[in-house]
Amino acid sequence: MRGPDDPAQSLFSYVSLEQRIPADHPLRVMRHITDRVLATLSPTFTQMYATIGRPSIPPERLLRALLLQMFYTVRSERLLMEQLEYNLLFRWFVGLTMDDPVWDATVFTKNRDRLLAGDVATAFFRAVRAEAEARHLISDEHFTVDGTLLEAWASLKSFKKKDEAEAPPPDDPGNPTVNFHGEHRTNATHASTTDPEAKLSRKGRGKEAKLSYSGHVLMENRNGLAVEVAVRPATGTAERDAALAMVGEIPHAGRVTLGADKNYDTADFVDIVRALGITPHVAQHDTNRRSAIDARTTRHPGYAISQQKRKRIEEIFGWLKTVGGLRKLRHRGVERVGWIFTLAVAAYNLVRLRNLESTA
Repeated sequence: MRGPDDPAQSLFSYVSLEQRIPADHPLRVMRHITDRVLATLSPTFTQMYATIGRPSIPPERLLRALLLQMFYTVRSERLLMEQLEYNLLFRWFVGLTMDDPVWDATVFTKNRDRLLAGDVATAFFRAVRAEAEARHLISDEHFTVDGTLLEAWASLKSFKKKDEAEAPPPDDPGNPTVNFHGEHRTNATHASTTDPEAKLSRKGRGKEAKLSYSGHVLMENRNGLAVEVAVRPATGTAERDAALAMVGEIPHAGRVTLGADKNYDTADFVDIVRALGITPHVAQHDTNRRSAIDARTTRHPGYAISQQKRKRIEEIFGWLKTVGGLRKLRHRGVERVGWIFTLAVAAYNLVRLRNLESTA
């Protein structure tokens, strides 16, 4: 029998949000982990907010909403608020009921800035890492380090001479015509007027140079989880400098290994890493350049294993740029970029923890 197409709508719903979400939905595991992590951060949130005044958006809901933005590649806060308006899954994860009003995008952004001013992203990342450690999923012996360029939210047209005199009004204020062909431009003589902390950089030969930041991750090799993160200006030595800062945070009682690509094959870097009690499993340069890694390291079977495992760190960068929304940044300045990068890596760890738990 044909069912009726009745346009009348029910006034009440007797099915709760909890019942509408499938028991095996991937977000359920991540929600449980996130709730435990946020519970440990509650004292930090209490110190950040005044005891009087109008209640703001709960920081727990702010962070859950930001995680959803990364999980589902929502490109703006305005679209995120639109999703929260009608997406029951999003409402359940954030902690809103079916009848709760959704925040204005501007209000959400201003409340988020309070979290940006604090060290909440780092605390959240470390709490997620502690969840992985409690499950014995993190190796304390074998690690990999690498960096990637994060394209800044600034156009090459904004990259101008630092001592340039006042220029005449542009022909089009929104998109002026700029002719910089034949002009020698370097970070020493030029700076972006949009984001002065962004540096002109490129990843390799034959690649175009872009205004960028340098994002770095230290990964443990057992399950491919990130254990340390850092963001620095995109200079020629940023990767090695960040790597030394991150490996110094590795708690270890015995010998550990550190895998890396050819960019880290320099005598200074290898000597410092060895002085820290870490075996540098760095990829060797081609035969036309002398390598700092010799047979003392390459003769061991563990070196070949590290060279195989270190490629997994590219999965982290790939997720951050394709899913996490960091292909082109939406924030300016090292501090803000570092905050959102740290939170995005924590979101990746949550996804990874869910996948590891489902296969256990």
